[in-house]
Formats: sequence, structure tokens, C-alpha cells
Amino acid sequence: MAATSKRAVYTAIVGNSTVMIVKFAAFLVTGSAAMLSEAIHSLADTGNQTLLAVGIAKSKGPATPQFPYGLRKDRFVWALVSAMGIFFLGCGVTLHHGVVALLNPTPVEGSSVLLAGVLLFALIVEGYCLWVAWSAVRATQGTKGLLEHLRESSDPMASAVLLEDAAAVLGVILAAIGIGLAHVTGRSEFDAISSIIIGLMMGVIAIVLVRRNRELLLGERAPQDQTDTLVEVLTSQEEVQAVKDVKAVMIGSEAIRFKAEVDFDGRAIARNYLKRKDMDALWADLKGPEDFEAFLVEYGEDMMQSLGQTIDRIEEEAKASIPEVAHIDLEND
Repeated sequence: MAATSKRAVYTAIVGNSTVMIVKFAAFLVTGSAAMLSEAIHSLADTGNQTLLAVGIAKSKGPATPQFPYGLRKDRFVWALVSAMGIFFLGCGVTLHHGVVALLNPTPVEGSSVLLAGVLLFALIVEGYCLWVAWSAVRATQGTKGLLEHLRESSDPMASAVLLEDAAAVLGVILAAIGIGLAHVTGRSEFDAISSIIIGLMMGVIAIVLVRRNRELLLGERAPQDQTDTLVEVLTSQEEVQAVKDVKAVMIGSEAIRFKAEVDFDGRAIARNYLKRKDMDALWADLKGPEDFEAFLVEYGEDMMQSLGQTIDRIEEEAKASIPEVAHIDLEND
């Protein structure tokens, strides 16, 4: 994971935990449904981003006999758990409280100045977290549009933090509108309605994140441009006649596993092998059938070694062209 993405996760944890405490205190003083929704929202964000941090740490585990390709996908598991937390805690609890408040309206108590101050503080802190998350996404966005990048990004951490922080900022604005209208009109239904909207918004974000992490866990294909580059590296080799059954999948936020069946040109490999040999000396050693048989046995062994060296060289060139490639499996067709 890029350092900027990691920074976005830890910034969000600190920011949301601070705002959560302030919002819960404001709710206890005012009894505002929207403020409780915002406090629950911040609680959910803090818990979920803590899960993302756990995923970052665990995904760095080395390869083992049980997990030969490492634990890179573990971050997708924790990101999925985090998304489910947003759905059940953030969306479910917030919706429930908002509906109850709508059906049983109670006046919003407390100083409007206090509520305004809390919301302004939350907007500043969560706005800063959003800026950090936006910077992390922009660092890897390239020429893609924002929505396309979020939809195709193999780093669910950065996407999750950006969406959660954007929802947090929008949630503060909705809470401010609902609480403001409730104070101006004396009708607490506005406060409850803003709570319901915040809950629905969190539900939509959770569904988007669940779907994205499911795709990554199932083994989504690598970006097509990177796959095309790898195929070009293979087909440009004089020893390669054809490349078939290409499969390139993401096995981590920045790791690709590439597999292909390669039709090698035996004649080209043999010519390269013979260029390294003294042909006059070879002919001089062939004095009878036994010498010819010994030559063929040695030649077969040398050809297998040459093929192995050719595959190793091609794999190194492929990895050099796309640094994200972690594993390459080339099968002789």
C-alpha cells in the first residue's frame, strides 16, 4: 500500500475518534436525533477504519507453506468486514433511531450555539481527513476519472476511507440542516429526517464497498493495460512463437499474478545455444556412433537448461516492465 493511503487510514482513525467523543457529548446534552446519528456515524467510521488498519498490518505477512502467495488478500477480508460494519452499525442503528425519532418526536434541547460549535468542529476535522484521503486517491489515480478509479482500484483501503470521509462531511452538513430547521420551526421531525438520510447514505456506501471487496477476493483481473504490456514483453522475444491462455489477477492492492501458456520456438533456442559453442570442436569430437549418442544426451540436457534460462530471463524482463507483478507462471505449450 502506498504511504499516502496508510496515512489516510490513520488520520481518519484519530480524526473520527476525536469527533465521535464530542458528538456523543453533544447528544447527551441536547438529545438531538441527528447528533446521535452523527455520533454513531463517527463511531462506525472509527471502528471500521481500525479494521482497515488491522488489514494493512496482517496483509504484510510473509508467504508460508499454507499460504504460498502470502497474505496480501487479507486486507480485502478486513475491508469487507469493515463495510459490513458500516451497513449494520452505521446504517442500521442510525436508521432505527431516526425512524423512532420521527414517529415519536421530542423537542431538540440545548443551546443552538453549542450544536453549531460541535458541528463546525466536526466539519473542520472531518474535512481535513477527507483532504488527506483525497490526496491518497489522487496519488494513484493517473489519467482515470475519479469514479472510474474508485470502481477499478485494487486498493480498497483508500477508496473506503475516501467514501467514509466524504459521507462524514456530507453527514455533518445534513445534520446541521436538520438541527437548524428543528430549532427554527420547533419541529423535531426535521432532525429525525436528517438522521434517516444519513443512515441511508451510509447503507449505499456499505453496499458499494462490499461489492468491490467481493470482486477483489474472488480474484479480479489485473488492469488491461498492464496485462497487454506483459503480453507484449513475451511476444517480443525471438524464442516465443505464441502466447495463449493469459490470466492476470490481483492478489493484493499492489500485486499481480500472471500466468500464460507459451509456445517456445525450439529452433531459436537451439540457435542461441549453438552460438555459444565451438562447432569445430564439436565436430572433431564426433568420431563414432558412441560419441554422437553422448553428444545428443548432453545436448538434450543443455537445451533444457537453455529453456529454463530463457524463461527466467523473460520473467525478469516482465517484472521489470510492470513492478506490480509478484508472481509469473509461464507454461511451455
